[in-house]
Amino acid sequence: MTRDADVVVVGAGLAGLVATAELVAAGKRVILVDQENEANLGGQAFWSFGGLFLVDSPEQRRLGIKDSYDLALQDWMGAATFDRPEDHWPRQWAEAYVAFAAGEKRSWLRERGWKVFPLVGWAERGGYGATGHGNSVPRFHLTWGTGPGLVEVFERIVREGVERGSVTFAFRHRVDEVVVTDGAATGVRGAVLEPTTVARGVSSSRTVLGDFEFRADAVLVTSGGIGGNWELVKKNWPTRMGRVPRHMLSGVPAHVDGRMLEITGRAGGHVINEDRMWHYTEGITNFDSVWPNHGIRILPGPSSLWLDATGTQLPAPLFPGFDTLGTLEHIVSTDHDYTWFVLDQKIIEKEFGLSGQEQNPDLTGRDVRKLLERVRPGAPGPVEAFKTRGEDFVVAESVAELVAGMNKIGDVELDPAAIEALLVARDREMDNDFGKDLSVSAIHAARKYRGDRVARIASPHKMLDPANGPLIAVKLHLLTRKSLGGLETNLDSQVLRADGSVFPGLYAAGEVAGFGGGGVHGYRSLEGTFLGGCIFSGRAAGRALSR
Repeated sequence: MTRDADVVVVGAGLAGLVATAELVAAGKRVILVDQENEANLGGQAFWSFGGLFLVDSPEQRRLGIKDSYDLALQDWMGAATFDRPEDHWPRQWAEAYVAFAAGEKRSWLRERGWKVFPLVGWAERGGYGATGHGNSVPRFHLTWGTGPGLVEVFERIVREGVERGSVTFAFRHRVDEVVVTDGAATGVRGAVLEPTTVARGVSSSRTVLGDFEFRADAVLVTSGGIGGNWELVKKNWPTRMGRVPRHMLSGVPAHVDGRMLEITGRAGGHVINEDRMWHYTEGITNFDSVWPNHGIRILPGPSSLWLDATGTQLPAPLFPGFDTLGTLEHIVSTDHDYTWFVLDQKIIEKEFGLSGQEQNPDLTGRDVRKLLERVRPGAPGPVEAFKTRGEDFVVAESVAELVAGMNKIGDVELDPAAIEALLVARDREMDNDFGKDLSVSAIHAARKYRGDRVARIASPHKMLDPANGPLIAVKLHLLTRKSLGGLETNLDSQVLRADGSVFPGLYAAGEVAGFGGGGVHGYRSLEGTFLGGCIFSGRAAGRALSR
């Protein structure tokens, strides 16, 4: 067989870039294939907030956070709750990944030019006991430059490979088949799509101009998950999470279609844990959409009052930012696909963040002057834009006016008196630094962490005090995002067959491999782990292929 390259990498997202960068360093020849145009280099990671899960970092220690490998692994296993025979490799990946996050991850990234923002966020706070789901301490480290800043670390190395002739880009090449010769993966075949100049994330044409075949010693699949394919989300929806929602916004572009899972499975790769997935509950409709049904996630602090569609407060510990999938399951059980945040101006100014690099121009642009504007009165610019222009936002001076606005955009007629009674009762809990309302207790507890008190969580106050107004209600939609299952792999990112044997020449990394092993997160994520999983599994693949 005449080889076109040493390795064909299918998918030019973060995992593909990391693996290719490792291959470039090893002097290997790579063809990097993607169905989209070059504007989409970096895939979903480019759109991200750039959060990374690190353990016992200097940033944590400066903020008084005591973290350790043992604590982080305890939290990971409490979240994952591995319980299937096919969790053998995911469990090993989990142990290896936490060791990476507690060890060389930070230094390895910094050696390549990665920079970190000094404040550490506290995501997925849990609330189920020491061995249950959630992060015991803040571990969400934000990339200075958000998603683009992380992508450029590896894109730079890959482009150097292009300049030297060791990397060939093959954009607008859609893989339809993994070529198997004598039981080993030896290349890919597919269709050449017509050229396009559409912007990053915008849906592109699928018009076919011809076909192609690339041959290599090995194939690495790094094609992402299913979050942009509503039909696959529905097909794989887990029964444990209740009914399939009737409506969800899309948190990822349409090209995140999951095609390579089926294609690789058809070639003989073993796909596991397809029913494990990660979707958000705090989605808002983007008034400036890039892709179809485009939703943005609110990154909330704990102070908003969270109500279901009928106006009933969500039960403990389903507070904003505590348990994403537990909240999702509860919402689905109400037979409605939306909920409400009720808050005030003081809360939105300090506690509302928006996920995504484009919603954080100060952090993405590494603009210190703009960043300092966050401490001034008023909500951050992108948040204020949604408050003013977003179809899911209601702003009012009174509870009656607020509920009238909520009733215009909701499906259930809410009673203003009942909503006011909830707010009055909650406000009474603000007279002391203690009380019986666990949602209020969570605010006080969170503010013991210096990073939250200074930059993230509003001081406890009464929502009905006009000095803290106006009142605000936000209609929250379910939002598709990540696949937690995928192609089963060993610690070298080699794809396995259904009988557990290694599929010669076939590798997988990133979301298509469940971020490692076919499901490193188990049933739940601790957040900051998706990008890190792409990095860790992509690195493992690149290093294995370089030997």
